Amino acid sequence: MMNNRLVDMTSEVSKGRARVARIGQRALVYGTGSAAVIPMLGLAAMIVVLLREAIPAIRYNGLGFFTSSVWTIGNEYGTPVATGGALHLPGEHYGAWPLIAGTLESSLVAIIVAMPIAVGAAVILVERLPKSIGAAVGLCLEVLAGIPSAVIGLWGIFSLGPFLARTVYPGLERLPNVFPFGIFHGGFVSNGQGLLTGGLVLAMMIIPLVASTARDLLRQVPTLTKEGAEALGMTRTESFMTVQARWIRSGVIGAAVLGLGRALGETIAIALVTGSVLKLTPNIYGSMTTIAAAIVTQLDSAQGDPTGFAVRSLAEAALVLMAITLIVNAVARRLVKRFARQTQLPVGRDAR
Repeated sequence: MMNNRLVDMTSEVSKGRARVARIGQRALVYGTGSAAVIPMLGLAAMIVVLLREAIPAIRYNGLGFFTSSVWTIGNEYGTPVATGGALHLPGEHYGAWPLIAGTLESSLVAIIVAMPIAVGAAVILVERLPKSIGAAVGLCLEVLAGIPSAVIGLWGIFSLGPFLARTVYPGLERLPNVFPFGIFHGGFVSNGQGLLTGGLVLAMMIIPLVASTARDLLRQVPTLTKEGAEALGMTRTESFMTVQARWIRSGVIGAAVLGLGRALGETIAIALVTGSVLKLTPNIYGSMTTIAAAIVTQLDSAQGDPTGFAVRSLAEAALVLMAITLIVNAVARRLVKRFARQTQLPVGRDAR
């Protein structure tokens, strides 16, 4: 009798555990599924809201929005008129080409400057410095990555910009006026505000992100593979290019895209150090702005438009910025997949 009761109790406990396991499995499946859907719903909601606001501006501005360099709210005291179903002020016209060009130019400067510095810093941290010093420098990188962009922008306008204008830019202007050094000719302002300063500030924001990622990837490279490459006659440089570089390149590309996304969408820092001028820059030192910075600096005046058309044009600019970001991410995903498939760790002098 006692044995039967024990068997029954054991059976009930087993059934209870199986029931709990099934419930936990369902909760895990549904919970992770919901977590995966939420970001997509958020992205879709943003696109829908921006489209709803921007459709009148898209109809009125047309393709001229991408080619024109004129950005004016028009006559605020005039009688609103309707064109193509869009109510707007007389003389109101919006051309985003300077904003688009400024966004791409500043981000390009940032990536060109940041990538070699970030990857080089990661290699030194992992391959050259003692672990104690490398850990301290790595901590500084992580702290730098967490500094708010407003603080970096203030540093850029009060310290970096004037320093570059006093000591660096005069030297760059003395370079031969031939390709590619010709871009450094054209004059700069005394406080250093402009495209090049903005790109360098963005580079300062990207470097910690890329360097930290590259450092972590380098630490995951199999030690035996590196030692085997050197044992077969490779120099340390050849070993790095053949083994470590192939191992980390897809991850570094992904980190570069994350940094580029931050550069494309940066607002306050760019607004502070570039001059926030809604026109094409005549040279690499010229004042300019980006889409994100223009949205922030123009939103207050746009809200003074009684027709709301200025805000709708800013929504159209935001759609353009979102499209640029999505295109960059799509291209980067293809590159990452391509390099990931090609990732091999050959050993030997002839392995390239």
